[in-house]
Amino acid sequence: MAKRLPSPPPVLAGLSYVRPLGSGGFADVFLYEQDMPRREVAVKVLPRDVRDGDLLRMFNAEADVLARLSAHPSIVTVYQAGISADGRPYIVMEYCPSSLARRYRLERMPVAEVLLIGVKLASAIESAHRAGLVHRDIKPSNILITSYGAPVLADFGISSSLTRTADDEVTAMSVPWSAPEVIDERSGGSVASEVWSLGATVYSLLAGRSPFERSERGQNVREQLRRRILRAAYTPTGRPDVPGSLEAVLSRAMSRHPDARYASAGAFAEALRAVQLELGLAPTSLEVAAELRVAPAWAERAAATGEPGWAPTGAAVGAPVDFADAAPRGPARSHVAQPGTRRRAAQPALIARTRDDELGDEAAPAPARRVWLWTAVGVTVAAIAAAVGLAIGGVI
Repeated sequence: MAKRLPSPPPVLAGLSYVRPLGSGGFADVFLYEQDMPRREVAVKVLPRDVRDGDLLRMFNAEADVLARLSAHPSIVTVYQAGISADGRPYIVMEYCPSSLARRYRLERMPVAEVLLIGVKLASAIESAHRAGLVHRDIKPSNILITSYGAPVLADFGISSSLTRTADDEVTAMSVPWSAPEVIDERSGGSVASEVWSLGATVYSLLAGRSPFERSERGQNVREQLRRRILRAAYTPTGRPDVPGSLEAVLSRAMSRHPDARYASAGAFAEALRAVQLELGLAPTSLEVAAELRVAPAWAERAAATGEPGWAPTGAAVGAPVDFADAAPRGPARSHVAQPGTRRRAAQPALIARTRDDELGDEAAPAPARRVWLWTAVGVTVAAIAAAVGLAIGGVI
């Protein structure tokens, strides 16, 4: 199938197009410069001809999920979302100049750096799980690097609710980092499958390849990878500087049986932190918002199905994400407002109020302040005139 050509960048109020950043399976990403405040932003846009309800649902869900989670330091920040003048949904996000999509294949990443990334990534996923959400596409290319060198998780486009049943989900996967139960469609995404993907991603950063990838040409087509993952026989990374304890952590995270894996992304992060201590490294902070809790429906489902995980309490924070919403949202702009050429008259009343505020005279009503000011001016002028008269009289 031919690769889809990127769509033209939309005209967006307050944003100036700079250049394309990339195209995915169902969306294009462009670099824009925001006018106020001045900064570079990444704008993710659906193609003009998209009418597929599943894609619209995924796009809406991504905006809503990021809005709930993007305050996390290891999740990409979303600034706004809306509909462009030509009717395309878009999301304005933090611009990250690079990702781990290719770096782990081109160079040997230090163990210390991979451990740090692993803990931060697991912290982000743990926060998503506590909010009742699964990412469903954890892999190196979805780890972006900010301008300050910090790793952040992106692309929640195929996220799902932990409270949804498996039979109404849109199954989506990146095979090399997907758990066996996702590969054979027994699960559309769960806490246990996310732990697998976390382990597979950390493994990839260390090994320079995905866990079940072979070095021989022609041995890594989708069906071959699928069969190897279903067998789930762990092969060590092959790096002499990777300690046995870290190999054991990854082996457990990628166990074929979900109940043999770590019970949560947070538990996986703690195992990586233990390896950091063993290596004499400062443990990376586990950044999980204490007030985030999963919805009670997830607790009921976990109890009914016996799915591995913690014992969640409390209610989800913020408005729930509606994964059934396929309607474009936000006002569609028919034009981009242009600044007028007519000069606006100065606003003395506003200037006077600002000066009064600086003097701390906010309590007095405006008319009273004006009377007081004119009175003060009159008294000052009279005093100056009297002083001048006395001086002249003295001279005479």
